[in-house]
Amino acid sequence: MNSTDNLIEKDATRFANKLGVIFQDVLQHFEIISFKGITFLPDMALHIGSFDVKEDFVRVTGQSDISDGIGFIFYNIFEDKAERNDASPRTKSASEPPYVRIFPYAIGQTLHLKKGTRTSYVSISVSAAYLKTFLQEEEPNFKYVFNSASNFWIEELMNDDILRTVNELVKKEEPSSIKSFYYKMKAMQLLFYLFERLKKRDSVPDQKLNKSEIEAVYKVRDKIVSSLSAPRSIAELKQIAGMNELKLRKIFKQIFGMGLYDYYQLMRMKEAARLLREVNLTVTEAGYQMGFENLGHFSKVFEKHIGKKPKKYLQSLKKRA
Repeated sequence: MNSTDNLIEKDATRFANKLGVIFQDVLQHFEIISFKGITFLPDMALHIGSFDVKEDFVRVTGQSDISDGIGFIFYNIFEDKAERNDASPRTKSASEPPYVRIFPYAIGQTLHLKKGTRTSYVSISVSAAYLKTFLQEEEPNFKYVFNSASNFWIEELMNDDILRTVNELVKKEEPSSIKSFYYKMKAMQLLFYLFERLKKRDSVPDQKLNKSEIEAVYKVRDKIVSSLSAPRSIAELKQIAGMNELKLRKIFKQIFGMGLYDYYQLMRMKEAARLLREVNLTVTEAGYQMGFENLGHFSKVFEKHIGKKPKKYLQSLKKRA
C-alpha cells in the first residue's frame, strides 16, 4: 500500500468515526480507489467514493449518529478514472443502470459484494427532522419516509436531472473557496430532484418491511433481470420469494415504484438502449436480442420507456458525438 492509499484510507476512517460508524473491520475486504467525505453535523453528511472488492463478502451497514438518519445512496453513477498500478478487469452488470437506494439506518443495508467488482457511489445521510424543514407542505406526500414505525426501503432509477447533478458533483473541479456550501447545495439539489421523482409514484399502501421480505423481493428482481429476453412466470417468482402473489406484487411495487411486468419492460428497454449506445447494435439486432419478433412492437415499447423511438434515439446519440 503506497502513501496515497494510506491517506485515502485514513480520510475514510476519520469520516466514518465522525458519524459513529464502525468501518475498520471491513477495510481488509476491499481497496479504496477514491474517497471524499464532507459533514454538516448534526443534520447531514455527504461522501463520494469508489472501491474494488478483493474477495467475496457480505457487509451489513451500521447505525449512524445522525438522529433518525435516512440514507440516500446513488449507485453506478460514474466511471472512476483514477490511475491504478494494476490493469485487472473490473466487472459491471450490464442490466443495472444508475439507481438510488433509500432506507432508514434503523434497517441498514445488507451488501453482497463480489470479488473483482468496482463500486462507485455518492451517499447522502440526512436526519428526518432536517429533511422536513425543506419539504414543508410537501411532507404529507412522503409519510412513509418519516414514520419511524415503518421500516421502508425504496429503489428508484435515476432520471437525467439526477444523473446530470450527481456527475457535476463528482466530475467538476471543486470550488477554491466555500467548499462546504457548494457540496451542501449540490446534495440538496440531488434530494430535490429525487423527491420530485418519488412524488410521481402511484400511491401504494405502505407496509412495514423486514429484512427477509426485502431480501426475498431483491431475489425476485435479480431473477427478472437475469434474462431480459423473456419474462419469468409468476409461479416461478412466487416460489423464489416464498410468498403469495398478492403480497409479492404489493411489496415489489412499494420498493420499486412499479409492478413486476412494468419493471421487467423498463429494464429490458434500458438494456436495449445500452446495446444501441455501447455495443453499436442496429435497431433490428437490439430488438431481436431482447426477444421481440415484431419490431414495430419493440419500437412502441422502447418509446414508452425511453421517451424516443429506437431510430430517433440513435440519431440523438450521433448528434451528441
